[in-house]
Amino acid sequence: MALKMIPGQNIPGVLVGFQNSDDAGVFQLTTDISLVQTVDFFAPIVDDAYAYGQIAAANALSDVYAMGGSPKTALSIVCFPSKGVDFSTLGTIMRGGLEKLAEAGVALVGGHSVRDEEIKFGYAITGIIDNKNIKQNNGAQVGDHVILTKPLGTGLITTAIKKSGAKREHIQVAIDTMAQLNRTAAEIALKFRVHAMTDITGFGLLGHASEVAKASHVSIEIHHSKLRMLPGALEYSRQNFCSAGLMNNELFFGKDVFISDAISPEFRKVLFDPQTSGGLLIFCQSDDANVLLNQLHTANIPAVAIGITSSAADHLLTVV
Repeated sequence: MALKMIPGQNIPGVLVGFQNSDDAGVFQLTTDISLVQTVDFFAPIVDDAYAYGQIAAANALSDVYAMGGSPKTALSIVCFPSKGVDFSTLGTIMRGGLEKLAEAGVALVGGHSVRDEEIKFGYAITGIIDNKNIKQNNGAQVGDHVILTKPLGTGLITTAIKKSGAKREHIQVAIDTMAQLNRTAAEIALKFRVHAMTDITGFGLLGHASEVAKASHVSIEIHHSKLRMLPGALEYSRQNFCSAGLMNNELFFGKDVFISDAISPEFRKVLFDPQTSGGLLIFCQSDDANVLLNQLHTANIPAVAIGITSSAADHLLTVV
């Protein structure tokens, strides 16, 4: 709603702005190369400070990968209380983030901090992108196969953590998943005829899929039996460990989605569950889909084909 109040700009060089809810902005530098920029930070979602830093970095980097770009530099964003929390905790958070930046080959070149009663941490990321590889939300084509590279359920598990209801083994698998970079998946995807790509984050699977469908003027059929869930996700859904974001996603995006009555209420919640550092949603030419999946599996990425696009219909998404 607030974005509608911002006056439009007409500045030469802007190839991708915020109009179609793309993952990052793109500004053209030369005929072939552009800058790609994004920013993301959030409050702790796990108790382990080092893991929190890793996840925050992986999450921020993901937006650049989802656009088809290569991240190069990072600026840290820190909100930290002046009392009540030892500053060594901040050092641990930042070390975790730096490890992921190093894994991605990204240079930390500075940052900014403010005092805040609640810890928040993340990064502004700048990268470069080959202009022919820009993957926007409006690029999906009729007949594309839809591939998801990570399992779902991080929001339900992290909400269970906050309410002291999560099992240790479920927490560790979720941390490992969120800390995994989308770098390799994006690099593999760019070898194929991929028409659109986005990462699954705060709007959940159905929210981000809806944005692509709307921008591309297509509809998407998703087969729920193909989706992979993190261990514990359905269990915590049944126990109603649902965040406010999950309910907001269902309220905002649900009107454009048809979900079969055969799908259980606990499964339905996972579809709208906000994800942190989720997988890539890849819209691939049908002839390339199987080979792309095979290469992702060879790289130990648990990708699955979850659906297909069609001409625009009554609903942006249909889940069967």
